[in-house]
Amino acid sequence: MIKGHSLGTALAAALALAAPARAQEFDYYVLALSWSPSWCSSQAARGDAPEQCAPDRDLGFSLHGLWPQYADGGWPENCRTDARDPARGVTAAMADIMGSAGLAWYQWKKHGRCAGLSAPDYFDLSRRAYGAISLPAFPPGRRSATEVEQALLDANPDFRPDDMIVTCADGQVREARICLTPELEPRACGPDVIRDACRSAEPLDMPPIP
Repeated sequence: MIKGHSLGTALAAALALAAPARAQEFDYYVLALSWSPSWCSSQAARGDAPEQCAPDRDLGFSLHGLWPQYADGGWPENCRTDARDPARGVTAAMADIMGSAGLAWYQWKKHGRCAGLSAPDYFDLSRRAYGAISLPAFPPGRRSATEVEQALLDANPDFRPDDMIVTCADGQVREARICLTPELEPRACGPDVIRDACRSAEPLDMPPIP
């Protein structure tokens, strides 16, 4: 009896760990901004030509997503929620800053369902977060991750160095990740976010906007 009870308890615990997180159980947001020309160059190397990379899109830092995050590390994803999935028009309306409706839908499915908001409200919050960041111009050339971060800090004086990171891969600048409270105020990033910061001190490729 005791053995069966212990087995049942262990099974229940395992199932609880495997279950999707519940919406609203998070501490802050990470606003992820992709340097679109870097992503597009990686897609071109694979022979792909996504909608986001069309010559007339003129995207620099585009909105990758607004991600709920835990203060002690990690993040919820694919959460259970009573909120309805977005209509096609809602995701299509995000393509101007996200590159495609497909990315908007994916971000809702993986991250937006965890925010405790309706889909329209989540995308409205994402747009407001994106619009609140001043994005400096980056002329063509090579620059270090530190230089990119400093340019963003100079353009956004309310932020401190601990509130953002820049990521890199394959010798290119990839993303700026900016940490925000649920009210979209600057806040320090957690250690797991900081771990993804680019460690290279060398100049990186930052492909120009087409």
